[in-house]
Order: sequence, then C-alpha cells, then structure tokens
Amino acid sequence: MRMILYTGKGGVGKTSISAATGLELARRGYRTLVMSVDPAHSLSDAFDLDKPLMELRAGQLVNVTKNLWIQEVDVQEEISRHWDSVYGYVSALLNVSGLEQVLAEELAVFPGMEEVSSLLYVNQYVREKSFDVILLDCAPTGESLRFVSIPTTLAWYMAKIFKLERRVAKMVRPMLSTFTGVPLPQEEYFENLQTLHRKLSGIDKLLADPKVTTVRLVTNPEKVVFKETQRAFTYFCLYGLTVDAVIVNRILPPEAQGGFFSTWKDTQERWVESVEEFFAPVPVWRVPMFDDEVLGVGRLRALGRALYGSRDPANRYFDEAPYGFRKVNGNYELHLRLPFVTSEEVDLYKKLDELVIRVGGYKRHVGLPQRMAHCEPLGARVKDGELIVVLGRNNAQPETESQATRPA
Repeated sequence: MRMILYTGKGGVGKTSISAATGLELARRGYRTLVMSVDPAHSLSDAFDLDKPLMELRAGQLVNVTKNLWIQEVDVQEEISRHWDSVYGYVSALLNVSGLEQVLAEELAVFPGMEEVSSLLYVNQYVREKSFDVILLDCAPTGESLRFVSIPTTLAWYMAKIFKLERRVAKMVRPMLSTFTGVPLPQEEYFENLQTLHRKLSGIDKLLADPKVTTVRLVTNPEKVVFKETQRAFTYFCLYGLTVDAVIVNRILPPEAQGGFFSTWKDTQERWVESVEEFFAPVPVWRVPMFDDEVLGVGRLRALGRALYGSRDPANRYFDEAPYGFRKVNGNYELHLRLPFVTSEEVDLYKKLDELVIRVGGYKRHVGLPQRMAHCEPLGARVKDGELIVVLGRNNAQPETESQATRPA
C-alpha cells in the first residue's frame, strides 16, 4: 500500500501532476485512486470529463481508464453521512447568535469537515485494500497542513478534553438551556465525534510512516513560489511527514531562449539551481512547460512521461525520518529536521508529557517516550538544518511545566 500527497502553492500545477501520476501508475498496472482534497476541485477538469457525469457521481468514485479512479469529495454529501449531529449543533448555535437560518447553515460547514471526510475515505480504502496507490491532490500549503494535522489534533482532543466536556454538558445542559436559550450539544453530538474518532483510528500512523506515505512538493522556478515551498517543506517535517521529492513544474524549454522570454529563462535557471541546492539530498525533478494547456488524458500522459521517464512513481525516493530521539551523556536529545529555519524562528516549551514546538504560526506536539516524560528542556540549538533539543533533569523547575525555551 502506498499513499502520496501532492501539494504546493495555488496555481503551480499540482492537480495536473497528480492526474498525470495517476495515469502513469495505472499504465504500470497499479490499482490507483486520485482523490481531490482541495475544496476548489479541478481534478475532473484536468481529465476534461463530462460535467453532468461528475455531478451525477458527486463525491463518488469515477472510473477514468483501466486501473484508475478519481474522487472529488463533496462536503455537503459528507455532512449527511458523517456530520449530522455536529453540523446541526453548530448551525443551531449560530442561529441563536442572531444569524439568519440560511446563513447559519452555510457557516456551519466549518474548516476541517472536508479534510476529515477525505481521511475517512482514505482509512476505509486502506482497511479494505481497495487500491495499491492512493494519490491525494491536496489544497494549497496552509490547508494541506490542516489536513495532515487533524488526526493528531482530534486524538489530543479525545484524550484530553472530550470526556470532561461530555460530563459537563450532561450536567449543565438542562439548567443552561432553560435560563439562556443557548443550546448545548446533545448526546448524539458526542456519539458522532466518538464514531468519527474510531473510524479515523490508525490514519495518523499511516501518514507518519515513510514506508507508506510521502509528500511531493510541486513548485515553479520563481522566488515567491520557491519561498512558499521552503516553508511547506519545513512544516511537513515539523508534522512528521517525509518529503521524498520536489517537482519543479513549467520550466521554459530551450527554444524559449532569446527574445521576449530571455529574461524569464535566465530567472528560471537561477531558481532551479537554488531549488536543487536548498533541497538536497531530496530529489528534484524538472518538468518542462508544454506548448498548450495540459488537459485531457492524452496530454496528461505526455506530462507523466516527461516527469517520470523510466522512474516508477510508486517508489520512495527519500525516506529519512524527520525526527528521532537519542541518549547523549546521560541526557536525551530530540533531533528534528527543520531546514531553512533559524534559531530566532523557533520557540518550544514542555507541557506535561509533551514537547510543544512552534515555528511561525504552526506548532507541533511531540509526545515524549515514557522514560523522557519527566525530563525538562535544558537547551536547544539549530545546526545544519536540524533542531536539537536536550532533555534531562532540572531541579530548579517543577516536573510538570517549564518555561519557554529558544534555541541558542
């Protein structure tokens, strides 16, 4: 079983790359699914499929060619399938706040519903062994990070808050509803969340296992896109996923040298070199710009040939673990790959048995092994693209909490 996530800044061509990869895998005999996790679905457009067919099969599997299926998850369909109680409660709460019923129902489709629905399908297909390879055409970088972080976030919520919240709601629901008219979640709401958590069980391990799941970042040879790709690489490392390739798409061909495109050609060559330098040893694959839009099975096949050549897309091309633990001189060390990050950008602190690492607007909870649960962060440093956190006994601080630490 193999799972590959394709993501990048909006407009870089990740949907076309995902579709072309699906066709190449199907040609090689793999039972392949390409699933769109981007709310702005364009997968069926890439294959140039008949719109009435896609509308008829909304959210369902659609067979494109031998060994290849695609799926565009429809959040409205999934609400009735998985989210009835949760959606109903949020909608009622918004309606009580003064919003009109129709607007409340629209806003009740909160961020994360589509991602969870996609993960439910993925887990189902993995358990049923429906496919050899699942390709996820992800949303732009920020939404992709939410997609991969949801299993960990839900597991944390279920372990730390869910039971307490359920008990409190049961006790105060009659009184609060009588005096304020503000609805509290009913028991069906909590049962719904519990069912979702059970159906997602194990997906976090699949996403973090480099033998099963890797990420491929799609970029263009431009400064703004390149910087976004750097940030995406860092954050996927932070969340424990392995990036096994970077795909530089839409490189001007040699015949574009001179004339109107001469400056563009020089700029692209400079940024392609930068990409290969910064992401080494992760493989960097080049894809030329085609002479027309890549649309339909024929041109997607040509894109797949240009991208992969003799390479098998299902193989893993880089599988180094993004972080690990070591014991050095009586203390423990957490080694976390954070390329392109400086010491000033990293904050970390320990909370109970977790180490919380924050980079920019994102944070990661790293659960500590039992032997390290009572250790405190004694120091941290960034060296050669790696964050090294030293953990050990610190008698000057309580065992259950520690102050924020900034790497030296």
